[in-house]
Amino acid sequence: MTKPMIAASDVVKRFGGADGVTALQGISLDIAEGEFISLVGPSGCGKSTFLRCLAGLEVPTSGSLQLDGAPIKGPPERLGMAFQRDALLEWFDVLENVLLPADFGGYGKKKYEARARELLRMVGLDAFTGAYPQALSGGMRQRVAICRSLLLDPRLLLMDEPFGALDALTRDQINVDLRRLWTRHRMTVVFVTHSITEAVFLSTRVVVFTPRPGRIVEDIAIDLPAERKLAIRESAEFGAYTSRIRGLFEQMGLIHD
Repeated sequence: MTKPMIAASDVVKRFGGADGVTALQGISLDIAEGEFISLVGPSGCGKSTFLRCLAGLEVPTSGSLQLDGAPIKGPPERLGMAFQRDALLEWFDVLENVLLPADFGGYGKKKYEARARELLRMVGLDAFTGAYPQALSGGMRQRVAICRSLLLDPRLLLMDEPFGALDALTRDQINVDLRRLWTRHRMTVVFVTHSITEAVFLSTRVVVFTPRPGRIVEDIAIDLPAERKLAIRESAEFGAYTSRIRGLFEQMGLIHD
């Protein structure tokens, strides 16, 4: 059997010592290379904390968290990250913002310029390479941020509610863009969201967390076509997945009629 890329075993994360706040309790999760995993659950359930542990920014209090069979002790190589705030530099144009990882890493911007332009083309921003962030909509800014996170061809992309501040129509389109990028590049993605529909549309698996302390209540494989258009959300199969996850939230008392 192929070893997982990421292996979490009984991970506990506590802040403030023995009498502090337990954010994660007994998290066990294997993630294969090339999967798209969404983490869903109520606010404060530890989803973002788990993401920070994967990024090497937090250390589990106990348990084991490994990447390629070795403990995660710091930010992994070939790691990409995207957050709700796009963190674009306002004095750099779109192309320069996408090229920032190559510049900061000392890899040379010229070497990566063709890739940057191709990524921007894939999300429909090839005509905006010379535009500055203040001239872009929120959705356009997030597309730039995603392109930047993919510039150095990451094996692992961690995304913490990157589309939470976008309007519904923009969010739908950027979901399509992200799914297309993932299908093309097949990096491993761990994606935090509060949207059940978004999680099912994007993912190969949806992992449902309980309220704090966060535990995994169910790990659901999403068996839908690899090529997904928004119309798939109207299908019976898609509805069955969203209803199943919503039912788990109802059982936990998080949704009431």
